[in-house]
Amino acid sequence: MKNYRKNEIIRGKCIDISHDGKGIVKHDKDVIFCDGLFLGEEADIEILYSRAGVLFGKVKKLYSLSKDRIQPKCKICSSCGGCQYQQLNYQAQLEFKTSRVKNALKRIGKIDCEVLPCIGMEDPYYYRNKIQMPYGKDRKGNVYYGFYRQNTHEIIPVKECCIEDKKAASILWDIKDLVKKHNISVFNEDNGNGILRYVLIRTSYHFDELMVVLVVSKINFPGQRNFINELTKLHPEITSVVANENPRFTNVILGTKEKVLFGKGKIKDSILGLTFEISASSFYQVNPVQVEVLYSKALELIDIKKEQVVLDAYAGVGTIGMIASKNAKKVISVEINESAHKNAIENAKRNNISNMEFYLDDAGKFITNYKGQLDVVIMDPPRKGSDHAFISSVMGRKINNVIYISCDPETLARDLEEFSSMYEVKYVQPVDMFPMTAHVETVCLLTRKNQK
Repeated sequence: MKNYRKNEIIRGKCIDISHDGKGIVKHDKDVIFCDGLFLGEEADIEILYSRAGVLFGKVKKLYSLSKDRIQPKCKICSSCGGCQYQQLNYQAQLEFKTSRVKNALKRIGKIDCEVLPCIGMEDPYYYRNKIQMPYGKDRKGNVYYGFYRQNTHEIIPVKECCIEDKKAASILWDIKDLVKKHNISVFNEDNGNGILRYVLIRTSYHFDELMVVLVVSKINFPGQRNFINELTKLHPEITSVVANENPRFTNVILGTKEKVLFGKGKIKDSILGLTFEISASSFYQVNPVQVEVLYSKALELIDIKKEQVVLDAYAGVGTIGMIASKNAKKVISVEINESAHKNAIENAKRNNISNMEFYLDDAGKFITNYKGQLDVVIMDPPRKGSDHAFISSVMGRKINNVIYISCDPETLARDLEEFSSMYEVKYVQPVDMFPMTAHVETVCLLTRKNQK
């Protein structure tokens, strides 16, 4: 690599887009990754830093614009880093996500199959039902909130986010004013002093319910009662307020200790007619519109019959397993996280579902040791994908059909390559769960070869 200076300006043309949405530029023999630069665009690029033999930079001046570039709704999207594609028209975003899945399967998984066009949203803005904002204080004592600049702990102030639920914006703004009014200190990451660290807001799509979670360094703090009383009077749409204590110096937002300050401490929402309770720390899909598309597509792939037993691996709070239970003889839900496992049991009771069994276990170990009937596997692993133990266990059981739901095309491709010795990839459908970002969800159907 050439010895580049920090802040050196070079001119280059974007020849490709990386998996995380950065423009790829080749300069001599060096590769530069650059945010906010799209295919075919030429720009002056300021070198910021290098890592593992790769350069990272930012656009200083554009000389040619992509035909797909648009004026973004958000004024800080280029500095925030949360949205990689605010400046790209939505159809181009969907086309890129389709290509990303196809290229990953071919390059990593050695799988050359049809990838259906990514399913998008009618309105790709204001879709997120969960928002979490760090709060800070400037040198003049003014309280503000926003998003961390990418790869830093510098907060970029923001009044409204174009992909978050609209109801959250005014609540966050009023909390800023109430914190100052009630003399509630803001946490200082340098010295560990102060109370308020983050505000997390969860909204229900199908019910008029909204939860505010105050992430604080001390669960009981001065002025708490008056603060909550005034906040809930200002915003009667708030149905629950929870204090979550996190005194640690960590990038993890939520701590383990909670106290309900107002309401039930939970809200409810529904997916395809089933109702689920959501606590402060529950995992729940953030796009309530597209999750119904995702799960409907997944279950359309297999005509689950009344005599079949379905394994819902990496089950979380049990959402897709409960939807599948309508047609199955039985659904077996396996989840290693104890909190999610308990929530799944409660959700089944809430929806009067009696044909499910719940196991707190590692999915790979469970499927190896379980001796009962298994006909279909539905797997929705975390971003890191599945592992050899689980995949080999599925193949060892010779289960005929596997539905794989993935939030990362690269780990999906890796896992499908391992499955490919016994399974054929029959169907690949990307779904845009996260418009304006580089993320994409994918549903795959795998069928066992040489079934008898």
